[in-house]
Amino acid sequence: MIADTTLSVVMPTLDADATIAMALAQFDRARATGLVEELVVSDGGSRDGSVASARAAGARVVSGSRGRGQQLALGAQAARGAWLLFLHADTRLEPGWEAQVTGFVASGNTDRAAAFTFALDDDAAAARRIERWVDRRCRWLGLAYGDQGLLIPRSLYDRLGGFRPIPLMEDVDLVRRIGRHRLSILTTRAITSAARYRRDGYLRRPLRNLGCLSLFFAGVPPHVIARLYG
Repeated sequence: MIADTTLSVVMPTLDADATIAMALAQFDRARATGLVEELVVSDGGSRDGSVASARAAGARVVSGSRGRGQQLALGAQAARGAWLLFLHADTRLEPGWEAQVTGFVASGNTDRAAAFTFALDDDAAAARRIERWVDRRCRWLGLAYGDQGLLIPRSLYDRLGGFRPIPLMEDVDLVRRIGRHRLSILTTRAITSAARYRRDGYLRRPLRNLGCLSLFFAGVPPHVIARLYG
């Protein structure tokens, strides 16, 4: 029996017109070769040209309420592939990603998921420190965040209950259910915009994220954490 290796890319958007066209264009070659079957954009009520730009880039757009967890769940529900690749609209996979994704999918192991190696598009030394911290977090705790993407078999995604419609920490929530022993970190880098770190500060933002994570692990409901941190 030949394994189904069809791959759907699912991308949540909210007022992402500045980045969505380029984010989707990175999959042009993979679509031409048949590696990626479809692009699904899950929009949370954008008021700019995100939806029009996504459709112009060849994506199928589904629309729902704002909230990344809810948007990811809606996008996954609409996707048709036997494999799902979740990626944020401000993240780019470095050249050569196709080979690693192809190898992982072709392995036929539908009881494992994978994330990419975290990187920031900033030459600052502070960005390298953040990358090293994320690398340790992934190796020690198996906690890959959403800005590292997530490649997961549809069957495993469904078995785990998928993304929950929560206002934040939806990535940690799902990765914890996947478990460290079932999560591989690919060497291909997922290069994410450092704009939020430059805006909030390379110290303040990680501390904020750590605070959210600590409260989540302590059992504080995500909607309460969202109110505390905005």
